[in-house]
Amino acid sequence: MAILERSVGTKRNGAYTGRWGAFRSRLGGRLLSAHGIVLFAFLYLPIVVLVVFSFNNSRFLAQWEGVTLRWYGQLLDDSQVAVALWNSLFVAVVSTFISTVLGTLAAMAMERYDFRGKLAADIMLYLPIILPDIAHAIMLLVWFNMVGIGFTPWRVDLFGLRLAVPYSVIIGHASFNVSFVAVIVRARLANMDRTLEEAAQDLYANTWQTFRRVTLPMMMPGIIAGALLAFTLSLDDFVITFFTSGAGFNTLTVFVFGLVKKGITPKINAISTLMVAFSLLLVLISRVLQKRGGEGGEVPIGAF
Repeated sequence: MAILERSVGTKRNGAYTGRWGAFRSRLGGRLLSAHGIVLFAFLYLPIVVLVVFSFNNSRFLAQWEGVTLRWYGQLLDDSQVAVALWNSLFVAVVSTFISTVLGTLAAMAMERYDFRGKLAADIMLYLPIILPDIAHAIMLLVWFNMVGIGFTPWRVDLFGLRLAVPYSVIIGHASFNVSFVAVIVRARLANMDRTLEEAAQDLYANTWQTFRRVTLPMMMPGIIAGALLAFTLSLDDFVITFFTSGAGFNTLTVFVFGLVKKGITPKINAISTLMVAFSLLLVLISRVLQKRGGEGGEVPIGAF
């Protein structure tokens, strides 16, 4: 019986022992590792291929002719790319500012106060996150036409370039970014230590002083993380921009879509690589700030 247990193994505390148990453990670990490798390859191998072929000296993607940086050089000399880039940055900055302010106020209202209709407001706040982009874009397009906003441009002179950014695009981006900012800031508020605010009030600080010197510094990691995420989402958005921009206005995503219809070249890969790198940088900064804000919630007063 002992020999059989050593060879086949027995189940103790939910795990197998003996030779069979060791074999099952090794097999399970290797299968799990293989599953992770296949999953990550499925998700990120296309991005690796895109980055590699952005340095391809050949104009055709199926033919490799060596390494070159000429496609990135062409991007710097292309005025259309420059206009599309500044359009994207302008829309992202303005919509991020609007959504950060509104999202932070919404998060404080939902987390700190009770009022009639709070459940309905909570549902409406999360709706842009779960709503398909195409449905959101069509609703915005119909609403803009109904209220008469249309595609009126906001004309801006920026670094020698004349930009004409439709108000509809900025409003459209802010409409879905508010929800993401509110979710992140609300999570930060839920994990904050309110005894610090109570201590400030015990020391005769009024409501505004408590908010400015205690609450806001503790909220700041969540606010910055939400703003960075909103900026990234705005910079990468295509569907809502395409439906709400009208003719003649291009962001980088819309510009790349127009190039793809003419044929995929390494120039498109170069633009996409820069967008991926910039988006990853912003997401990394956002995650670092979220992690910093989640470690005990201790933020020095006045640090911001």
